[in-house]
Amino acid sequence: MLPSSPLTKYQALVDSGKIHKDPSQQHAIALLQQLYRSFQSAHGDAFYKSPHPHSKGIYLWGKVGRGKTFLMDLLDASLPSTFCKRQHFHHFMQDVHKRLTELSGKAEPLRHIARQLSKQYKVLCFDEFFVSDIGDAMLLGNLLQYMFALNMVVVCTSNCAPNELYRNGLQRERFLPAIAAIETHLNVLHLNGEQDHRKRALNYIQRYFELPESLQDQATLHQTLLSQFGLTLNSATSSITVLGRTIEIVAQREFDARNSEMSHKAACFNFSALCEGPRSHFDYVELAKLYKTILLFNVPPMSGQAYERIKARGTEDNGSNINIASAETGEREVVLAPMDDALRRFIALVDECYDSKTNLIMTSYVPQNEIYTSGALMFEFERARSRLIEMASEEYLQLVSG
Repeated sequence: MLPSSPLTKYQALVDSGKIHKDPSQQHAIALLQQLYRSFQSAHGDAFYKSPHPHSKGIYLWGKVGRGKTFLMDLLDASLPSTFCKRQHFHHFMQDVHKRLTELSGKAEPLRHIARQLSKQYKVLCFDEFFVSDIGDAMLLGNLLQYMFALNMVVVCTSNCAPNELYRNGLQRERFLPAIAAIETHLNVLHLNGEQDHRKRALNYIQRYFELPESLQDQATLHQTLLSQFGLTLNSATSSITVLGRTIEIVAQREFDARNSEMSHKAACFNFSALCEGPRSHFDYVELAKLYKTILLFNVPPMSGQAYERIKARGTEDNGSNINIASAETGEREVVLAPMDDALRRFIALVDECYDSKTNLIMTSYVPQNEIYTSGALMFEFERARSRLIEMASEEYLQLVSG
């Protein structure tokens, strides 16, 4: 028997009172249901081996908390795991880089990867589709076009419209064909409802602690949290190695099968070690595999305005400036504020913890609503801010596996 459809699942949740019907989501449900039905045989008792040639994917975008991931997951839950692959976009890109390494020396490796994926799955679901890295932009632009040529169906969520992807990025014109392909092969839908579903009535457990002024009181708070989660402060500096990079660690707890409440690994890091060094989102993917509880101490305020300056003609960018003004002359560039790189890493950490259902506990020098109040990354931070609120709910913590 086929799994129930996205529409059936949605209606069952409404009828049970677990969610409230949102009029702004109805068009999305209709598109998901239409896509689901296009995979079924004429009798509705099996799935086609391949999607209908004219099946269009779906690109759901909008503000945080509008239910984009929830809606996409209804489709994923309705399809066999052998038919559909659902990944956070960071995980997908990590997989692409791994496959590229394995195909080193082969001509047109991205075409090979597209073929591999098309043989494994017919539908790919990407959560948090976002492009900020020039390398990923170049890879993704070609890979998507190969995938569409092979009749693969893509469903993704994003906080921005397709034509806003990689905005102001280096050599953005090379990514424009990918945007055109997305708009051709996917039904683009803006979820513009006013309701933020993450602000629904939830029961909260404190997971964010503002540090007191006294250094002694700070030390007491940190020791209390370490003890609460079964961690012992290291007397000497220790570290772990993740993807060839060393990260200093405050404390960690190993797996303990004898204690059901402490049956998973946990670790504590200082913010400076985890977010201010040479890190990538792949580091946080690996950390979330290692630990189901992460304590992050001494989170600083990170607000700061980026500024624009004139760039001398003929100079080459050294890779340190992520955002480049859209003028083709390259005469102007946007220089990030001092903590913007650390904030990007912090956002990636929060995203990964949220997606992997990792328990994240933090201490900070400022209240949670003052971590980042102004700067060039307000749009990117809004998702992390919303997720931190949800991650402190009992409902979320029940999903954290031991």
